[in-house]
Amino acid sequence: MSYRAMYRVWRSQTFADVVGQQHITHTLQNAILQNKTSHAYLFSGPRGTGKTSVAKVFAKAINCEHKTEAMEPCNTCDVCQSITNGTLDDVLEIDAASNNGVDEIRDIRDKVKYAPTRVKYKIYIIDEVHMLSTGAFNALLKTLEEPPSNVIFILATTEPHKLPLTIISRCQRFDFKRITTADIVGRMQFILDTEKITYEEEALQIIGRAAEGGMRDALSLLDQTIAYNPAEILVENALMITGASSQQLLTSMVSAVASGDAQGAVKTLLHLLNEGKDATRLVEDLLLYYRDVMLYKQAPEFTETFERVTIDEAFKEVAEHVETALIYRYVAQLNEAQQQMRFSNHPQIYLEVTLVNMSQESIGTAIKTPTNAEVTNTDSEVSHGIIEALQQQIKQMQSQISDLSSREPAQGNQPAVKPARSGGRSAHSSGRRAKVETNAIHNVLDNATSDQLGLIRQNWSDILNMLMKSQAALLAEAEPVAASDQSFVIKFKYDIHCQMAMGNATFVEDVKAHVLRLTQQQLNIVGVPEEAWESIRSNFIAKRKSTDSTDSTNTSETTDAIDSMETPVTTNVSPAVAQAVALFGEELVEIKED
Repeated sequence: MSYRAMYRVWRSQTFADVVGQQHITHTLQNAILQNKTSHAYLFSGPRGTGKTSVAKVFAKAINCEHKTEAMEPCNTCDVCQSITNGTLDDVLEIDAASNNGVDEIRDIRDKVKYAPTRVKYKIYIIDEVHMLSTGAFNALLKTLEEPPSNVIFILATTEPHKLPLTIISRCQRFDFKRITTADIVGRMQFILDTEKITYEEEALQIIGRAAEGGMRDALSLLDQTIAYNPAEILVENALMITGASSQQLLTSMVSAVASGDAQGAVKTLLHLLNEGKDATRLVEDLLLYYRDVMLYKQAPEFTETFERVTIDEAFKEVAEHVETALIYRYVAQLNEAQQQMRFSNHPQIYLEVTLVNMSQESIGTAIKTPTNAEVTNTDSEVSHGIIEALQQQIKQMQSQISDLSSREPAQGNQPAVKPARSGGRSAHSSGRRAKVETNAIHNVLDNATSDQLGLIRQNWSDILNMLMKSQAALLAEAEPVAASDQSFVIKFKYDIHCQMAMGNATFVEDVKAHVLRLTQQQLNIVGVPEEAWESIRSNFIAKRKSTDSTDSTNTSETTDAIDSMETPVTTNVSPAVAQAVALFGEELVEIKED
């Protein structure tokens, strides 16, 4: 007999074998016991959590000739063995991914009216039911609503949101949850003990975490590890098969970051990368590690919920030295690096930079508790420095007030400075405005071409799609308005968006990189608020007309190149239409031909 995969050999044959879904198995057993089974069930949940296995166990339990008092199938009678082998015609398992047409569902609808031949209930198990077409759902709907009394439908899916609500409302829904790592490890230990295969418990922990809540994935990884070394399940083998990083190296990296040793952290990272570890997977491992550190510091009794670590002395030592406030910043930085790595051909660079930045933030944190004398001296020095700085600022402000008073002409009995209104804002309360690089804009306008601007605008939507959502949001109400062979100008509707975008070096570099990728041109970016742009544009055109009035063609071409496609061109407009546009605005005027 040919070899069978472990997840097939150890597939659940009774309700007791099902791992991590006791809330579902207990309900189904009671329904069979009380003879209150429904005509249709919907099993939804992540992959590998036991949906079709429970469906087959349910089919055996409800039709078994010798079921136990707990409503478990005997698995020895002809009915149970036929269902297990898939040879019973009254229990049909259908793959909706390959049988998703109307004809297949109509065939079921036509045959469902016939009574079962060998058992009490005819059962249809439709796997991946969300793959059915709209027509197939419509064909199934009436039969699913009022099937014969001896027919039960069991629909299984990983994406219940894709099912029509009319289908969901006609089923009893059971949501399968992800299986915990502890339950997965317990099941693997039972299997290995039965197979008489030795193992290291930490290796099973690594496999269980890599399975991400799916028992089938865990058994597949376990099968691969056994194939690599049939004699024993070792930690290094499990790490190699799953691609995960050992806790020892992660602890070393986190310890180096906590002590401000950027060189040690990057050295450990390069060691892991040289072993073939994926940079994206390393970020996930670090996020889970810091999550476990935070839980250990705040709620040490929840150790069974740890996703990445096992408690040892090295982990305890690191957890004591890492401040909780720093963990929040570390997680934010790693999360940002993870987002940027998705769009980079060299993701490890982002991880290296993030580790160095995290190490620098750790320098000066309270790993060693200072003495009272050190604290007193430090506080005294800081207070003295603050007082000197405040005194210097007061002197500067007094000097500025004196200068203003001496320059202001006398105006009778009117006060020199008007008092601010109650609740009003002073001139400085509105904050800084975006810096306008007038010279750079004029340089672009001097060399602007309409073809170059058209090229940028043609690829503008693709550039926005390639940016991260937070970056694209800054450009939601911005547009390119002038372009030369060296640079192009982006007009921002709001001053704050221009200030945030152009003040972010990462944002500017990402936009330049996407422009280079799409246009094959290395262009600089100049940002300008809309109000400033209108002023600069008008002044430039007026100046060009006055200085170059002898060459009207050149002036016209320059004007078109500055802002082509910004204003719709209208020709042969009647005076009445023009007056209506002037009164109500172009967006409210609709022209209809007689």
